[in-house]
Amino acid sequence: METAAAVSMSRSACRATLPFPAPPQLQGRVALPRRALSGAPGPRQRLVARCAAADDTAAAAAELPIEKRFAAFPTIMDINQIREILPHRFPFLLVDRVIEYKAGEYAVAIKNVTINDNFFPGHFPERPIMPGVLMVEAMAQVGGIVMLQPEVGGSQDNFYFAGVDKVRFRKPVIAGDTLVMRMTLTKYQKKFGLAKMEGKAYVGGDVVCEGEFLLISANE
Repeated sequence: METAAAVSMSRSACRATLPFPAPPQLQGRVALPRRALSGAPGPRQRLVARCAAADDTAAAAAELPIEKRFAAFPTIMDINQIREILPHRFPFLLVDRVIEYKAGEYAVAIKNVTINDNFFPGHFPERPIMPGVLMVEAMAQVGGIVMLQPEVGGSQDNFYFAGVDKVRFRKPVIAGDTLVMRMTLTKYQKKFGLAKMEGKAYVGGDVVCEGEFLLISANE
């Protein structure tokens, strides 16, 4: 265990965990009681150890190259599996990967928004913003992945919008963003092929679009 003579830290590093403010003569270091130096570790020694461990973790993270700091999204369904479920094709397939899925309940998927998307040359040339209607379409396609699965009585049918309500756009989505969409099935009427869903789309953890969706399956 490190002693007070060997341990020096900034006042701000441990201010939140100190039980009382340090007196002026101890600013900039943590003093240990005499009994802690000869016997079992006291609470202040444990405090020093915790802060030192936190500093070591932060230093290790800072040394890690940025390309290795962020984990990739998992893959529950890749694009080939998505194409087996959804009838959409270029240029209107707006789901790239399913990252989480629970049969009959919900699906979470991503759309990688790139400058090569065919809508950006016209929307807009000087500020590439993903059209809101296409965000809604992408979310509906995620809903279709839930709706057309056998677990909820679906099949390889087409599906259509029957209604959309309470849609709100919170922030613009631009080229370079990753759109993360969660669609949750709230009600399914198998007899009529109707599915009611709640959807939210995120970029970097912030909600960019949300709404309620009503979808209907139909044979060609």
